[in-house]
Amino acid sequence: MAELDILETRRDLERAIRVERSALAQDLAGLSEAQWAASSLCERWTVEEVVAHLTAGASARMWRWLMSMLAARFDADLHNDRRLAEHRGATPEATLQRFREVVAGRAGPTGHTAAWLGETVVHSEDIRRPLGLVRTPPVATTTAVARFFAGRDFAVASRSAIAGLRVEATDGPFTTGSGDLLRGPTLSLVMGMAGRAAACEDLEGDGVAVLRARLCSG
Repeated sequence: MAELDILETRRDLERAIRVERSALAQDLAGLSEAQWAASSLCERWTVEEVVAHLTAGASARMWRWLMSMLAARFDADLHNDRRLAEHRGATPEATLQRFREVVAGRAGPTGHTAAWLGETVVHSEDIRRPLGLVRTPPVATTTAVARFFAGRDFAVASRSAIAGLRVEATDGPFTTGSGDLLRGPTLSLVMGMAGRAAACEDLEGDGVAVLRARLCSG
């Protein structure tokens, strides 16, 4: 439990972000050209594009992020696509090098550190799962993200996704809500809250059907 308490501080959330970025960079080092071009769980983006998106988030200061959103008239998809294009390299190797350069960089453009940890965890899984790569972040990391996601809709409608459900982790202390049971590994619960229907395959309970219906109708 002490480890989880540590991850509630901003400094340790930032450390967790660096750990997850570093782990992802290592996994990306051996990808083939076909793997870089593969579809991620972010259906609009390839693996390489997700990496460029992560680089963009780690590179932006608050004022630049706000200006980009204003220029896109608060169209988040347009904003993200423009920032992604800015940080994508001429080759996958160049894209990876740009990502490596921000591994130890800022958490994100705003002070919502747990949200940016969630961004790193979720997008890393967006990449790994379609490629058959496996990494389970420390349960303290996924628990911190799950708590943030359950508490509010921020970049994703995570709180809304589990409204009216009793959510329980099988590998850690995370629990929230009441209603039909949604139970499984904390990472899979995080992915489900982030809108990834593929995570339902790892979950159990009557709440799975509820979550799947919400995600597939969104």
